[in-house]
Amino acid sequence: QVQLVESVGGLVQAGGSLRLSCAASGRTFRSSAMGWLRRAPGEEREFVAAIGWSDCRTYYADSVKGRFTISRDNAKNTVYLQMNSLKPEDTAVYYCAADRLGRLSSRWTTYDSWGQGTQVTVSS
Repeated sequence: QVQLVESVGGLVQAGGSLRLSCAASGRTFRSSAMGWLRRAPGEEREFVAAIGWSDCRTYYADSVKGRFTISRDNAKNTVYLQMNSLKPEDTAVYYCAADRLGRLSSRWTTYDSWGQGTQVTVSS
């Protein structure tokens, strides 16, 4: 398994930007597909973005496409989520997740390792 620790989120005004990072440990990180998912209060877990192990494939939810960018640095064992043009509806706990089989998926059940989550709040 991969151990994942997200950076601290924060409070940002609508239209602002925030970058999340996720530090990973474990030998399977470099072959794992990585994803970001989120859960807003009272809502189901929602897929945000995913990136393949080679960094050549990315996949985004329609709700964040064009605003969010997922990337990874395998040398640093870190995956990032750059969030721009933030909206109040982006407010949620954001989770970093890993799939050791390297699949690029929007299904949260695909992921077998999870971070503890970090709160992102966007004020209007």
